[in-house]
Amino acid sequence: MAEDPIALIRLEGDGNSVILRIVGKEQRKPPNEADTLVGEFVVDTPFVQGTLKTWIFPEDLRQWQRALDSLDAGQDIAWCEGKRIPWLFIELDEDDDRCQVTLNDHSMSLTTVTVTVPLADTWFDDAYRRLDLVWKTWPLAAD
Repeated sequence: MAEDPIALIRLEGDGNSVILRIVGKEQRKPPNEADTLVGEFVVDTPFVQGTLKTWIFPEDLRQWQRALDSLDAGQDIAWCEGKRIPWLFIELDEDDDRCQVTLNDHSMSLTTVTVTVPLADTWFDDAYRRLDLVWKTWPLAAD
């Protein structure tokens, strides 16, 4: 039975959102390739809307954990930069509780979009919970 999608990343508010939904798991042919998660970025603003399919590897989830730790410590992050999947950048606004979220699809549509969303302290607990839920729902073997 297929699992319901899980929003690994959910940045939203003020009418804008950037969400990464994990929709399933793809089994690769062993022994050379690790299983991957199939995901979909969903961007929704009053100005632009779109979706973008992506694949998430075990190392990407570990990097998201480190990115969350850096964000929680007040640092800007770049997630999956330099990889063949879309790159996600989150820049914190020091003057208020907002961030600039940039999604860069450098390989398929060659499109970059930046969205401003609120980022409250309570967001972090939810983000860690979402990551744990993805690991439990779709376990992946180590790379």
